[in-house]
Amino acid sequence: MTLTVEKTDVKKQAILAKKASKTLSMLTTEQKNKALHILADHLETNYGSILEQNEKDLDRGREKGFEAAFMDRLSLSKERVEDFANGLRQVADLEDPTGKVVSDWALENQLQVQKVTVPLGVIGMIYEARPNVTVDATGLALKSGNAIILKGGSNAITSNKAIVDVMHEALEKTDIPKDAVQFINTTDREATSELFTMKEHIDVLIPRGGGALINAVVNNATVPVLETGVGNCHIYIDKEAELEKALNIIINAKTDRPAVCNAAETVILHEKWFDEHKDAFVEKLKEHHVSIHGDEKVVEVIKDAKLAGEEDWANEYLSLDIAVKVVSSLNEAVDHIEQYGTKHSEAIVTENNETAKKFMMLVDAAALYHNASTRFTDGGALGFGAEIGISTQKLHARGPMGLPALTTVKYMMHGTGQIR
Repeated sequence: MTLTVEKTDVKKQAILAKKASKTLSMLTTEQKNKALHILADHLETNYGSILEQNEKDLDRGREKGFEAAFMDRLSLSKERVEDFANGLRQVADLEDPTGKVVSDWALENQLQVQKVTVPLGVIGMIYEARPNVTVDATGLALKSGNAIILKGGSNAITSNKAIVDVMHEALEKTDIPKDAVQFINTTDREATSELFTMKEHIDVLIPRGGGALINAVVNNATVPVLETGVGNCHIYIDKEAELEKALNIIINAKTDRPAVCNAAETVILHEKWFDEHKDAFVEKLKEHHVSIHGDEKVVEVIKDAKLAGEEDWANEYLSLDIAVKVVSSLNEAVDHIEQYGTKHSEAIVTENNETAKKFMMLVDAAALYHNASTRFTDGGALGFGAEIGISTQKLHARGPMGLPALTTVKYMMHGTGQIR
């Protein structure tokens, strides 16, 4: 099936988004919430046209032989569209992050100073084959008073265009300008490159996808980037880990949704725990059809395990594969995570609180867990409504980015004629 898309003027779209952001920033919370509910209702009513266009993307995916996990991320259904709509309603119910007085004080000359939260302005969202991002990112941007420019991957372009068309129809019935949501309807990579350098029109870029996409944005953009990260997530099973608890956490983190970034990709086992529980560990993984890529000690003991190479320790499998390493100490586990981790989500399972505390202080990651699955690194799971991505950097925002991450501050001063 041949993919054809229209010509697009990215600069013109960015200018329109910038202009719309000024109008959007002046709207009340009530106006924004009403608009999100209208968007949600319109998506539910028009799910048929979205699914019809989604099928075209799926047909191309089948022709190209995409893996099952990829096709699952790409595939839409009536239920998934309803989930999108409910996500918008949840965002509408959240507290407005803008217009908050973070702090205020008076100088000696009685000049009143206020530090107030305001929208970032225009967000450029660059992402791969996840149509849900089109809705989630739009909802979060509009609620926080930001215009958004959407540049999805070519494999989902027909689905994304259909979703944006429905949202544009809905915006006509709201106080939010339609131009506040821009969709770049082209597979031309030059269009993406244009976004990288439009500092006068775009305030921040957010890449969401695989390592190649994220690195391309980070390394080439002159627009500020909110860096999201791939999820090479680890679970360290300490020598004092309780067996059933450890197995349940491993299985949930690996198999609940293996194709997402907060799924576990490597399990690190203390040698004492491995020696005592290896049979139960192997049996549990086999029960859930998980393939093991292990170090030399693992391969010696587990007949069906494949010997792990350097690429396995660094790999984000996004499948029912897992790397398994045996270590002799907490410090060895931490060193391994330091070498191969992506600063996303890391977990320890142990009944020793001091060991857990040491692990959580030493490991550098956006999200750390003691006796819990890494699957909770998610805006919805943590009560943020939707998320626009998971930041693995340290400036401005870190971890799941909900509404507050899409704001900045202004200092607003009120005087009575003071001069300096």
